[in-house]
Amino acid sequence: MASSSSPPPPPRRSVFDAAYIRVEFAAAGISPHFIPLIWKYVLQNPRCGDLDAVPSLPAAAYALLRQKFQPTTSTLTTAAESKDRTTTKLLIRLKNGESVEAVIMRYDTRLGKYDGKPRPGGVRSTLCVSSQVGCKMGCRFCATGTMGFKSNLSSGEIVEQLVHASRYSQIRNVVFMGMGEPLNNYTALVEAIQVLIGSPFQLSPKRITVSTVGIIHSINKFNNDLPNINLAVSLHAPDQDIRCHIMPAARAFPLGKLMNALQSYQNESKQTIFIEYIMLDGVNDQEQHAHQLGKLLETFKAVVNLIPFNPIGSSSNFKTSSDHNVKKFQKVLRGIYNIRTTIRQQMGQDIAGACGQLVVSLPDERSAGGATLLSDIEDIRI
Repeated sequence: MASSSSPPPPPRRSVFDAAYIRVEFAAAGISPHFIPLIWKYVLQNPRCGDLDAVPSLPAAAYALLRQKFQPTTSTLTTAAESKDRTTTKLLIRLKNGESVEAVIMRYDTRLGKYDGKPRPGGVRSTLCVSSQVGCKMGCRFCATGTMGFKSNLSSGEIVEQLVHASRYSQIRNVVFMGMGEPLNNYTALVEAIQVLIGSPFQLSPKRITVSTVGIIHSINKFNNDLPNINLAVSLHAPDQDIRCHIMPAARAFPLGKLMNALQSYQNESKQTIFIEYIMLDGVNDQEQHAHQLGKLLETFKAVVNLIPFNPIGSSSNFKTSSDHNVKKFQKVLRGIYNIRTTIRQQMGQDIAGACGQLVVSLPDERSAGGATLLSDIEDIRI
């Protein structure tokens, strides 16, 4: 007679999957107030192998954690440091075997100016996190787009990027500008941010920025679900034709409808909108494009961030705009349209950690610690 075997237990989940751990604690009659204590312990002990050492929990909580949870489900595979040590790129392996990248960028506030005077402060760190493995948007200037879309990250896997990064730097700001389109993983994004602004992470909402190519239906609910979080829009072109040429997904989000959604968002939230604009030689970097962009943003309270294009190898047909064209573009937006316009300072290009370069591959060079001084463009009063 064949013996019946019971099915294997489901895989254990990350303690940072907030919705799941709250449901499990409620079902077991355990107070949710213990959950931030567990998170704090893992944050302070990122290499802990189990959760039995978390102090001061009820006995039922330890049993539940042993059965259904683990401290993190992702593992830090490698960390590559840029030669100037301002940037560290983390390669993180997920439980499904896929990998994502997160990038720590270090700035020195003392190198910026405020009202013409040097700012107080010191070195601070921003973490650029991924929300998906790969991306389905297929932007032609972006390395991640060449991977195609593979999977969404859970909210826990998003939060765990900060847990891993905390081993290298105290993170002050988080930007969702890594791999993936955050608004295409909306539920996990909202849940992860709600964890990050609560105990024990306690990040200020004003120091979290979500970047999107312009997923209109998600922008329409963004302020209600994520009040005071910064919204950045990867516009990259002042008209629909150029946008579709360099960003195929823009066909689904016509520019007129996108701008209407952004206007409604701003009217409701009163938040400044950050406009990201990659400078591609001969494609979108001419003076006429600056005028078009200026007129498009006339009714908005916006900051434009001009991004020098990062060549991503032989697959790219684009070239970087000249410094002359970038500065002329900035001068038109500032001088004629009175739009605050910054030029992004590139970091981590030697480890493919700069904007548009995140695709899972890492060089062999690795080192640890240290940060040289760099000014943060956000610290320059314009």
